[in-house]
Amino acid sequence: MVRVGIVDTDTSHAVEFTKRLNHIGIAEEQWVEGAKVVAAWTSPSAITPEERHREYNRILQEDLGIKFVNSLDELRSLVDAVMVLSQDGSVHLERAKPFLEAGMPVFVDKPFACSLHDALLMAEIAERHNAPLFSSSSLRYALEVQKVHEQKSEWGKVIGADAFSPAPTHQRNPGLFHYGIHGVETLFALMGKGCRRVRCVYQDDGEVVVGEWEDGRIGTMRGIRKGAHAYGFSVVCEKQAWATTIDIRYIYRELLKRVVEMFQTRKQPIEISETLQIIAFIEGAKQSAEQHGVPVDLPVF
Repeated sequence: MVRVGIVDTDTSHAVEFTKRLNHIGIAEEQWVEGAKVVAAWTSPSAITPEERHREYNRILQEDLGIKFVNSLDELRSLVDAVMVLSQDGSVHLERAKPFLEAGMPVFVDKPFACSLHDALLMAEIAERHNAPLFSSSSLRYALEVQKVHEQKSEWGKVIGADAFSPAPTHQRNPGLFHYGIHGVETLFALMGKGCRRVRCVYQDDGEVVVGEWEDGRIGTMRGIRKGAHAYGFSVVCEKQAWATTIDIRYIYRELLKRVVEMFQTRKQPIEISETLQIIAFIEGAKQSAEQHGVPVDLPVF
């Protein structure tokens, strides 16, 4: 059984992930085997209201039996792997670094980082210390996204995709880093890596980012800030077109299956280069929006 530590508890994910891994307070169909949360460390949040953060901590301690420790060093001594769950993506490099330097498997919740600079540093530290490193929105493993891959023999290659998700903003996680990353992750899960150019049409009520892939395919992501709070996509394959909303009931379970598998095998579910491309996509979209839709070329990884 892999002993898991949580770094920062200012998101509902700390509670929901623990329920599924520790098999407490949730239906058996949501359980994930092979790992157990045993300890947590947290700091004050720059995003989550203090009262809500305290309630997450209360549930973790009183209802789920999680031990809170006073330092990252203490946490590192008690666990085999960690999940960095800070809402604020700008602290993820700082939080993940001591565990990566110890060669420990690390899952970093979305957003992986809020700059390509930090993302590249994390990837470099992980490679240098042979530490498995994985980051993903849970939307990547939605059952509907998995269906597209499962039907590949019948539907053929994905020619293009259009994803959408809520995209409220926060100054600590600028642009699509805060929440729109869910839609970006969905788009990349469908299209794969290889986006070379983005342009963004931005309004206060929403934005649309158009990505051009190196093989000529086009994918779009719509970030919603007014209207229905929903997730979904349309996809055009060689032999089939399909449009669907996403059922979010099982996305945490499906993500955690991949997290635990990495903790057990030390094999990353996706290449870190794809995660870096997602960060570059969001950074490029923000640059394009600030320049009124000018196309922005993305680096190659």
